[in-house]
Amino acid sequence: MIDFEKELEQFKPSLEVEQIEDAVMNMDLTDMTDILMKMVEESQERKE
Repeated sequence: MIDFEKELEQFKPSLEVEQIEDAVMNMDLTDMTDILMKMVEESQERKE
């Protein structure tokens, strides 16, 4: 039978995961709120 505690102790995350995590955390991500706010601003500018 698999000893899950032993397997977890041996687990080491790959460097790639850590590198991706750093890259994602440092990115300036645009979300739906940002997109909608820009659309509203552009719409208001066109009306003026």
